[in-house]
Parts: sequence; structure tokens; C-alpha cells
Amino acid sequence: MGFIYWSAISAVGLFLGMLLCAELGRRIGLARLAQDPDGFAKGSGPVEAAALGLLGLLLAFTFSGAASRFEARRELIVAEANAIGTAYLRVDLLPSDAQPEVRELFRRYLDARVDAYRHTANVLVMEVRLSEADRWQGQLWAKAVAASARSEMPAQTAMLLLPALNEMIDISTTRAAAMRNHPPLAIFFLLAGLSLVSSLLVGYGMCGARERNWFYVLLVTTTISLTFYLILDMEYPRFGLLRVDAADQALIELRGHLR
Repeated sequence: MGFIYWSAISAVGLFLGMLLCAELGRRIGLARLAQDPDGFAKGSGPVEAAALGLLGLLLAFTFSGAASRFEARRELIVAEANAIGTAYLRVDLLPSDAQPEVRELFRRYLDARVDAYRHTANVLVMEVRLSEADRWQGQLWAKAVAASARSEMPAQTAMLLLPALNEMIDISTTRAAAMRNHPPLAIFFLLAGLSLVSSLLVGYGMCGARERNWFYVLLVTTTISLTFYLILDMEYPRFGLLRVDAADQALIELRGHLR
């Protein structure tokens, strides 16, 4: 819940900051209008349009990247389930006396992987469970290599089993890298700063009206703040409201078949 509060506070803070900047821009515009009506008549429209256009472009690219990474993380979970399932099936190629131990290592490995991502809110527990999974992974590889290297085993056993195990191991590394793959913090600061500047220019451009156009101001600030929140939520899909937890069902269902 900590991340949800943090991201919500960031979005609300941006919303209030944009409202404040819009009001500040309006007052600056009123002061400029009182001093130089003719100069103000030339307007700040092109500057405002350029700032909002740049903000819209940056929001679009950042949102698109966050959505792509969100979907890629879900696909990796399914890919890992498929890789583990394929490697598990190929254990049938090993000698019958070696199969029970290897299958038990598969079950322990999968249990540790599933449990690790259930405890993402507690980083310490997650790291412990991932370390356990790595240990089972190493033992699984060693046992599979030893069993497939027996003199009575055909060469095709190692050629079929070991690449499947290697793919399973590679995907676990890819998932770990994908979980840490985020835009630089400078991008988020740039988004927030450009949002505040754009609000300032919007307020400045609206000073010619007698009444404040709250509908327009609230529409702009709410839309940008919500977009900013959704970007944060998709970038950290194990902590916010938009989560990839549903994809974990593929691993849970697979565990039910590993008997």
C-alpha cells in the first residue's frame, strides 16, 4: 500500500501544483495586461501551444513505453511458465531412478519463484525466496547434467533436456531485468516540471477573461495528473493498482500439474 499512497500523493501534488501555477499565471497576466494592454494583445498563444504540444508528446511517448513494458512483463510470466512446463516434461527422458529427485527440485524451484513474487511488498522476503529459487535452480541443473551424462543415456537426452533448462534459467534472468527496467527519474521530473510550466502559461493566456474558466483549468490539470498517475502505476506493476498478478496464475496452475 505504500507505493499506492506515494503515487497518489505525487499525482494529487501535481494536480494542486498545476492549479496553483494556473492561478499564478493568471495574476501575472492581469498585471501585464494592466501595464501594457497592447503588448499583451500580441498574446502568448504560440508559446502556450508549443509547451502543451511538447507536454502532450512527452506524455504520449512515456505512456506508450510504460504500457509496452507492462505488457512485456505479463508475457514474460507466461513464457516462464511455458519454459518450466517444457523442461519438466523432458525429465521423462532421464533414467527412471533419477526422475523423482529432479521432479522434486522442479517443484521446490517453482514454489520459491511463485512465493517470491507474492511478497513484492516485502523486499527482504522476496530476495530470500529468489535466492532459494536460484539455489534450487543450480541443483536442478547439476542433477540434470549428471543424469543425462550417464553412459547408458543416448546423446539426444542432453540435447533435448539441457537447452530447455537453459531457456528456463534465461527467462528468470530476463524477468528480473524487466522488473528493474524503468525510465530515468529525470523523465518524471521533466514531466512534472513541464506540466507546471504549461499550467502557468494556460493561466497567463486566460487572464483576458473576466471570470476564471475553472472547467478548462480543471479539465487540463485532471487529465494530466491522471495520466501521470497511470504511468507511475504501470511502471511498477507489482505495487500499484494496475498489476500483473493475474498473469501469475499461469505459474500457479502449472504448479498444480507438477505432481
